[in-house]
Amino acid sequence: MSTRTVSDAIRRGQLRWNRTDGWRFALVDGGIRFVVVVGDTETNSPVVVTGWTEVADREDALDAARWDAVDVDTIAVRAALSESASTPIPDRIRPRVVTRPFVVGDHRLETAPGEPFVRCTACGCRFRSKEAITSRRCRDREAGR
Repeated sequence: MSTRTVSDAIRRGQLRWNRTDGWRFALVDGGIRFVVVVGDTETNSPVVVTGWTEVADREDALDAARWDAVDVDTIAVRAALSESASTPIPDRIRPRVVTRPFVVGDHRLETAPGEPFVRCTACGCRFRSKEAITSRRCRDREAGR
């Protein structure tokens, strides 16, 4: 997420709710929802705790010039993996096509249509949950690590 997107979400986004981790602001742009969590709102310099993206409307996202189908599928897979880190999600990965690897933990991940897992392009390991990805170090086959 860019600094501008974070600023736009805070200034123009919908205030979602306050949890122990801070206030959440959400802004939908081009079919993608940007969520920003802000803490320390009592000062003149609030702290951005974290942020992420979700697919709000797949058709709008695919119609937007900003995203291509791989971007939309990458956002969908990342969000699904994060929703319940310990739960395997093969049915939510299977319909996605991610040909440009994205990074989670040490791993560079991609998936092909019909595969119920994401695969690390460096070590070849296959994963069905975020917990599995983050609990295993990448051992790059080519680097011999």
